[in-house]
Amino acid sequence: MSFRKTSLTLACTLAAGLVLGGAAAAQDFPDGPVEMIVPWGPGGGSDTLMRIVANHGEEYLGASIPVINLPGVSGTQGLEEARERDADGYTMAQIHEGLLVSHYTGVTDVHPDDFEPVASFTLSPQYVVVNADTPWETFDEFVEYAKENPGEVTFGVTMAGVPHLHAAMIEDATGAEFSYVGYEGTGERIQALVGGHIDAAIGDIASSLEFVKNDDLRFLATGATERIEATPDVPTLQELGHDLELTINRGLFVPKGTPEERIEVLEESLSKLGDDEEFVEQVNAAGAEVVIRNREDYAEYMDDLDQTVSNLAEHIKQ
Repeated sequence: MSFRKTSLTLACTLAAGLVLGGAAAAQDFPDGPVEMIVPWGPGGGSDTLMRIVANHGEEYLGASIPVINLPGVSGTQGLEEARERDADGYTMAQIHEGLLVSHYTGVTDVHPDDFEPVASFTLSPQYVVVNADTPWETFDEFVEYAKENPGEVTFGVTMAGVPHLHAAMIEDATGAEFSYVGYEGTGERIQALVGGHIDAAIGDIASSLEFVKNDDLRFLATGATERIEATPDVPTLQELGHDLELTINRGLFVPKGTPEERIEVLEESLSKLGDDEEFVEQVNAAGAEVVIRNREDYAEYMDDLDQTVSNLAEHIKQ
């Protein structure tokens, strides 16, 4: 046998071994619990929704998914821990748009690029909501007033958080100018809105819908890409001519360097949740929608948002 034939034979044997080895690794994975780090405390939106993902995802993954709450520093402390975990597929971390805000406002050096996306699962559409005693019946009326009276509209947000980002995106797209009032969480600012202490806020179904039904508040527009079943009469910002998506997408990432075949197992298994009727019902009951974005689509979404947050960073710094 010639040297060339021997080399080719050896190369083919090694390649076949690598392929079989990768397939075997995928078949054997996971053979133990896959931890899910949620960088927020128990009881919040991220914790509630990710526990629904974990509880139903175990059936499809064939392994337990214990939820580990590691809150602190605007949801970044747990992600610092996740970034340092072994890249073996046995650690997943929940990330949403807030990480980009924290990164570009100097709260943390952690960035989504420190991880590899698995998929995103839930979408919480955000709303522009006003006190029902205000004169604005439509989003256009609201924007027109905010443009003609710069700084007079008091807008409740979480400073240097996702609601602040969303309000800044509205300003950037419409030319409106708000005066921001900071609140720690959604519940706190919606209570302030109901009490008439502020004019407007970024809210969601879970925090605001009952107040809207009781005529205490009014939804002017939603940042979802399509009208929401629970609020069929509320137009989307895109319908109104603004290229904006104001949503909170909660997804899972794994540390950089995790073997490709293991990420594929996680993605394929957990993406089956989209067809699980009980899962969909529980997510809807928690005030969110089920929108499964695969790895590629989720990465593209985060890349596009990364540019937006980077551009608006100076505007939303505290």
